[in-house]
Amino acid sequence: MSDLLTLKAQKREQTGKGVSRRLRAAGQIPAIFYNSKGDNKPLTVNEKELFMLYQQVRRTKVFNLEINGGGAKEIHPALIWDVDYFPVKNRIQHLDIFGVDLEKTIKIRIPLEFTGTAKGAKLGGQMQVYHETVMIIGKPLALPQKISMDVSDLDINNSIRIKDLPLSKDLKADMDPETTLAAIVMISESAEEGGAETETAPAAAAE
Repeated sequence: MSDLLTLKAQKREQTGKGVSRRLRAAGQIPAIFYNSKGDNKPLTVNEKELFMLYQQVRRTKVFNLEINGGGAKEIHPALIWDVDYFPVKNRIQHLDIFGVDLEKTIKIRIPLEFTGTAKGAKLGGQMQVYHETVMIIGKPLALPQKISMDVSDLDINNSIRIKDLPLSKDLKADMDPETTLAAIVMISESAEEGGAETETAPAAAAE
């Protein structure tokens, strides 16, 4: 775990809205650490250090969480599981950190990235994206930050499905293999004028 990024955290004894406001005013973000073993620990993390780490790990890359308090130090491999932002500010007000076992698989949503310009789009079709993330099962260190798909060869009425994902042997999609992720469809002139699409997502794309 020595090659992983590290986020330092401090145990906190007090909880509540008033305490959280004071922490944020001092540049600290309240957090909760938990894992499958039942641990549940209130923490604080430095806002600037959290911001720098989050830019690199997001929610799919493992990092070391260093928990300090009571004269002791604990280090846990972890993922940022949930981030709560202020409604009108681009600032984190709370986060959940999940401790992982590097030898056990977990299920997590991975973002999709579609690259290139589809052949069908050049012929008048439009690309419709039905899923922006996919549920993936794998060991924590095998998880990619995103899954990229080149759509350059995608023609009109062609689609990309779960079974087309370029997954390594260490990963498995926890979704129906026939689920449509994206497709190139033709939009009729009447639909364009009316602002409605004549093509809709295939039934397999619904969740």
